[in-house]
Amino acid sequence: LDIMAPLPKSGLMALGCLLLVALLSQYQTTSKGIQNIGSSTIRSQTGKSCVHPRNVRRILRSRAASTVEASEVQSPPAVFDLNTYLKDKKMSVEKALDASVQSSCAQTDKICEAMRYSLLAGGKRVRPIMCIAACEMVGGTEKDCMGGAVALEMIHTMSLIHDDLPSMDNDDLRRGMPTSHVKYGEDVAILAGDALLSESFAHVAKNTPSSVPAERTVKVLQILGDAVGPVGLAGGQIMDLECEGKQGVTYEDLQWIHRHKTGALLRAAVASGAVLGGASDKEVEKCIEYAEKIGLAFQVADDILDVTATAEELGKTAGKDEATDKTTYVKLLGLEGARQEAKRLADEAINALESFGGKADPLRAIAHYIVNRNS
Repeated sequence: LDIMAPLPKSGLMALGCLLLVALLSQYQTTSKGIQNIGSSTIRSQTGKSCVHPRNVRRILRSRAASTVEASEVQSPPAVFDLNTYLKDKKMSVEKALDASVQSSCAQTDKICEAMRYSLLAGGKRVRPIMCIAACEMVGGTEKDCMGGAVALEMIHTMSLIHDDLPSMDNDDLRRGMPTSHVKYGEDVAILAGDALLSESFAHVAKNTPSSVPAERTVKVLQILGDAVGPVGLAGGQIMDLECEGKQGVTYEDLQWIHRHKTGALLRAAVASGAVLGGASDKEVEKCIEYAEKIGLAFQVADDILDVTATAEELGKTAGKDEATDKTTYVKLLGLEGARQEAKRLADEAINALESFGGKADPLRAIAHYIVNRNS
């Protein structure tokens, strides 16, 4: 046999078919193999069925597409990383807060120092982060709402300074540090709170980008004003003080207090972010529904922590509610009942965001965080 002699045409085809079949076998990614090739096959003179060369590329492309599709279907859903999200957003918020209060002359050094002492004392920054999350959920950007986010933290800090005063909750510790009136005296503490409140409105007006329509900025100023007025922080605080040591306080009374004290600013945070991001009226309503539920859940969680956490964990005096005979969810519902109530409210808050799909993942995760936190 002359091995150098040319193979007959039928032999070449048989050899080519065998090579093609061997190659195709490497691409069979499922147990089904290549089925029903039909007109894509020919029969060689050896009787073996093989794939016609001109159909090889089509089959390989089909196999590759099937493999990608199967991979996409089988991949587990991505888990939202709340810790990374909070860390990243908090970093942006802290930078903006630091820049927001600066003394411009020697005469303002003391008031600005007192404002910065409480504003930059740490904390979770939940309200500004919720504002950003709502804005981004409806298509806005962090830049669009950072002015509003800073304003919310200024208002929140004002409320803490005033809450801690001897005439209110009379607390000496806040975020693990001496409260403002302990460090600077009552007079300076009151004025520092007042200055933060007034500056919050100016900050929104001066620092909301010109690309955001002016009517949105005006709407946010209204939302913030409502949040601190008689149907907001101030009204809620008055009711809270009146109910200390009072008999017959009902669950409905407690809800009114915390819708207008704790809940008002959380509602303002989510609504402001949504408005600055360009949300429709219907979308803003859904955001408010979420915020009202999570605002109540936040307070229930606070009441639970007051009896279960230490002062070191809380960064403030533990057991203060019981000491002042304050009406709380734990007092009305018991510890286990309060825990169930927090979970119910958080679930209802999350359900309100259904129409936003995956874009609402940050706010959903924050809802879980609020009721499961340990400080």
